[in-house]
Amino acid sequence: MATETSTDEAKPRLYFEKINAAAMQELPALLLRWLPNGQVRKREYISRNPRRADKHPGSFKVNLQTCKWADFATGDKGGDPISLAAYLHGLSQFKAAQCLAAMFGV
Repeated sequence: MATETSTDEAKPRLYFEKINAAAMQELPALLLRWLPNGQVRKREYISRNPRRADKHPGSFKVNLQTCKWADFATGDKGGDPISLAAYLHGLSQFKAAQCLAAMFGV
């Protein structure tokens, strides 16, 4: 796991860039796992937002090259795999980073 314990703090330090880079390598597979009923259209993965009563895909999109994501109906948005994992699973950014680091052995 990409962590380092500092003597100044009790929590390990995560290397978000390394974790995001590892997750970007597997982004299509992550999206299929997290948003199983989505579709690829050009450079975007389009899905229903599982965090709300979204009846039709279209407003929730993830850019497959950058992982910038947004729900255009609610204004929720982010710019990397960690923020997407945190949003979809109701986690803090730190906890989402820990989970992805463990998943990819970073």
